[in-house]
Amino acid sequence: MSLRNYLSACVLAFSLASVSFAQVPYGPIKPAPPGDILLNLKKLNVLGSVLYVAAHPDDENTLMLAYLAKDRLVRTGYLSLTRGDGGQNLIGPEQGENIGIIRTQELLAARRIDGPDQFFSRAYDFGFSKSTDEAVRTWGQEKVLADVVWRIRKYQPDVIITRFPPDSRAGHGHHSASGFLAEEAFKISNDPTKFPEQLKYVKPWQAKRILWNVFIPGAFMSNKKPDEAGNLIGIETGLYNPLLGKSYGEIAAESRSQHKSQGFGVPANRGEKIDYLLLKGGDPVEKDPLDGIDTSWKRVPGSNAVQAQVNQLIANFKPDQPNASIPALTQLYESISKLDTTNLYVKTKRQEVETLIQECLGLWFETNPTDYAATPGESIKLLSNIVNRADTPIKLLDVRYSTGYDTTLNLPLKANDVVVVSAQVTIPKTHKISQPYWLEKPIVKGVFQVDDQQLIGLPENPPALTASYTFEINGQRFTFSRPVVYKSTDPVDGEVYRPFIIQPDVTANLTERVYVFAGVAPKTAELVLKAGRPNVSGTVKIEAPAGWRIEPASVPFSLAGKGSEQRVTFTITPTEKAQNGKLQAVMSTPAGTFTTGLRIIAYKHIPTQTLFPPAEAKLVKLDVKVTAKNIGYIVGAGDEVPAALQQMGCKVTMLGPAELSRNLSAYDAIVVGVRAYNINGYLANYQSNLMEYVKNGGNLIVQYVTPGGSSFIQNGLKVNSLGPYPFKVVNERVTEEDAPMTFINPQHPLLNYPNKITQADFDGWIQERGIYFARDWDKAYEPIFSSHDQNEAPKEGSLIYAKYGKGHFMYTGLVFFRELPAGVPGAYRLFANMISAGK
Repeated sequence: MSLRNYLSACVLAFSLASVSFAQVPYGPIKPAPPGDILLNLKKLNVLGSVLYVAAHPDDENTLMLAYLAKDRLVRTGYLSLTRGDGGQNLIGPEQGENIGIIRTQELLAARRIDGPDQFFSRAYDFGFSKSTDEAVRTWGQEKVLADVVWRIRKYQPDVIITRFPPDSRAGHGHHSASGFLAEEAFKISNDPTKFPEQLKYVKPWQAKRILWNVFIPGAFMSNKKPDEAGNLIGIETGLYNPLLGKSYGEIAAESRSQHKSQGFGVPANRGEKIDYLLLKGGDPVEKDPLDGIDTSWKRVPGSNAVQAQVNQLIANFKPDQPNASIPALTQLYESISKLDTTNLYVKTKRQEVETLIQECLGLWFETNPTDYAATPGESIKLLSNIVNRADTPIKLLDVRYSTGYDTTLNLPLKANDVVVVSAQVTIPKTHKISQPYWLEKPIVKGVFQVDDQQLIGLPENPPALTASYTFEINGQRFTFSRPVVYKSTDPVDGEVYRPFIIQPDVTANLTERVYVFAGVAPKTAELVLKAGRPNVSGTVKIEAPAGWRIEPASVPFSLAGKGSEQRVTFTITPTEKAQNGKLQAVMSTPAGTFTTGLRIIAYKHIPTQTLFPPAEAKLVKLDVKVTAKNIGYIVGAGDEVPAALQQMGCKVTMLGPAELSRNLSAYDAIVVGVRAYNINGYLANYQSNLMEYVKNGGNLIVQYVTPGGSSFIQNGLKVNSLGPYPFKVVNERVTEEDAPMTFINPQHPLLNYPNKITQADFDGWIQERGIYFARDWDKAYEPIFSSHDQNEAPKEGSLIYAKYGKGHFMYTGLVFFRELPAGVPGAYRLFANMISAGK
């Protein structure tokens, strides 16, 4: 098994009709039990909306969201400014925009449970920030403020609720920035002179009020009244909903537990829970966040009869015969359709009625392609399955596809008969590749670059291909649209759904993200070519900056079958004038030039995600010496440090329970992966063996752990002591990646052998210096660096070192797991010294 495959194996062994693509259901139609249907019927009479605003995935109060969406029945949305790209990853090696992809899908999974819509701004999560000023300066205040204003104008909330205050009490610069930007947007969203370019699509909008969902730090589930001056109200959110058979606390816990990459599984909360809301702007509030807001049909002109029709529907609903409501629902649909269809509530309620018609009929339909991907110009076969599961007469008029192809049927649907419609469609040659829209261009100054105003804020791309089904029901035509989704059957998991995507004719992946050269000796770069369609042939070359010699100049390739692969190799030789830069693979075929790679992110708790990043890798030429050659590595929560060690010429052996039970003296150093002591319970059984290894002359390096113990993070340490002498790990960090690094003892061997470490070795670091520093250490430890963010006291816990017996022990919060895969030269040199200690 390859190192990369070993690492992968070790880490984590709607509604049918919606106002936008806010939550695309990439799976089967969700069955609607009678309790859900009755709740949705009651929702027809509620014309109100709330927008909740915070900074990251997992910031949202899922209890408040569930209460608003499923008890108050208001249209509810959550706007997360970022996709969580700067967070750590408990389940795999993905970082940056790739962990942002995972966390986006986790948020969508959460929303499918607690009910609201999900939105984002263009802000990139650049890591922990300690001030509002730093956050908005990095993002560009006007850009992200424009996105918040855009969502307010488009969603038209009556009330805005923030999770965080706009000050240091928020505990994170992104948090406080979300409160600040929401309050600013509340003030200006009704001003047509602010961001007038948006008015092509939306109109100015003024929410009634903005409230802060107050919390007590460290006691999120407390019912204690916060000590906040002002217009403060408390509302009971922990109620039980008999139609759903759950309390909102139980729903909230299930929702929050979708944030699996963050280790945020939580127990269900039952019983009373009071949430507090503090007025931050707008009309005063007395007892309820919706005080003074008419949420009835009275807010829609000419709708007098509609509310009575809905009341009658609710009164006559038969749980054991929901299709008996169809005649009244179609009449209601006709009544709503006669109103002003430019009114957002008219559009919303009409679509809710469409969904209820489908739910009451048990009407099921989906379209599946024979493969999960196709290329522009490719012809694919689609199979549509339609089932009417009620004894109500229905006629299927046609099935249409977004490619332009349609099938006219005019076919009566008998109760519980499956109708299969087959079609052969061709993907337009001009169809875009299915790259997430916010990743089509490079990130610039802390924000994703998105040109299409209509895409801004959507959680994911609109479907690559849709199918629309038109039925005649009770004399009226209804058209339902759904994404075309690929479906397969797994022998363990049963039916598995995957988004259908459009892919390039050919992709190329370099097998390493970084190529490190310590001299002028050549290295081999292997490239894996993969066909997106049958019979792709051409040539591939690798482009590099001046000063690098690539041989051969190009290599021919021929890929007969769709999905087939071919491996090619190039020799890379640096000259004395070689500069750091990038390798770029370029494939030329008769159809054109292709320069993208292929990355698949697959975890069972989210739909499989397919990305097409640039087909490139970093080139790093540096003066680095390594005296340690045989390295043992204990896998943690997922990182790519082992590959970096191999690039430095080390032999890397992965250490699991079997290896740790043996004599470890053969290893020049053992490196413990990030958060390994948080997730690998077996380490408690072998910690004494690791300490004995150090005592007998070994070198043990422990990368950061989290102390655990918060109300949400359950992954505490699996051992009582990380090192041979006591120290604590605390949530202290240096977030400024260019923060000065002071050498406490410039003569220390870690700073001098085998590489002389200088300030230049801390140039070019990304995102941050370090996280989860050591503190209160035993006098046997020596701190190596002192560093701090602006206007803060120095911190010395980023790297501590101790001799123990004949060997060496180190704990480091320096983020090597980010810097080494990013090709930061100084990080390689410092890590080389650490693994070479004592050699």
